[in-house]
Amino acid sequence: MLVLRGLAWLLLAQSLGEALARLLELKLPGPVLGLLLMLAALSFEAVRTPVAAAADTLLAHLSLLFVPVGVGVMTHLGLLAQYGLRMLLVIVASTFVGLAVTALVLRAALRGQG
Repeated sequence: MLVLRGLAWLLLAQSLGEALARLLELKLPGPVLGLLLMLAALSFEAVRTPVAAAADTLLAHLSLLFVPVGVGVMTHLGLLAQYGLRMLLVIVASTFVGLAVTALVLRAALRGQG
């Protein structure tokens, strides 16, 4: 029962975040707002305990979330064979671009502080 209450808290936080984002026409995505609401709610023991139980249960079965991805890869092996190298190059390049931009933003932020 504790796990179900934790899942209810998680869904409630996400739903409230989505509702706030839509009602207030915010540029921030609803799930992000829900995460911030959950972060605030976790300061209360009545929320923290059931959410911890739900998180432990979800983490115990995390490997099940990879089954759809594996099925998708097996279904589209032809596309992967055709475009796999290009996809790999794009993924590696975009990762390095993301790291470089993050490093430059951090450097600018640190320069602005000091």
